[in-house]
Amino acid sequence: MKSSTALKWVTGGLEAFLAIPILGGSIVIGFGYAPLGIMLILHIVTLLFSIREGQKFHGSVWGIVTSCLAWIFLLGWLLHTITAILLFIDAFSSGKNEREFVS
Repeated sequence: MKSSTALKWVTGGLEAFLAIPILGGSIVIGFGYAPLGIMLILHIVTLLFSIREGQKFHGSVWGIVTSCLAWIFLLGWLLHTITAILLFIDAFSSGKNEREFVS
């Protein structure tokens, strides 16, 4: 499994966790919005690995946007949800392409 694929699964899972109503928002606010900064860094790292490995990077770009705008009530939930879905799709399709080359 490529590094970018693993990072997409991890960041997608974290985004999905932050998209849980009330719980995700409580964690973000409770830690002084630090989780958004951490996610921004993770999405940038994932983007760089994806570009370097020639993989799709749409989810990572959405993640960067999400990290910058998620402090806005309800918009944050929507963006976390969309980003998680896109990252999971990117990770799944990247892993699928890797399996096709191995066969």
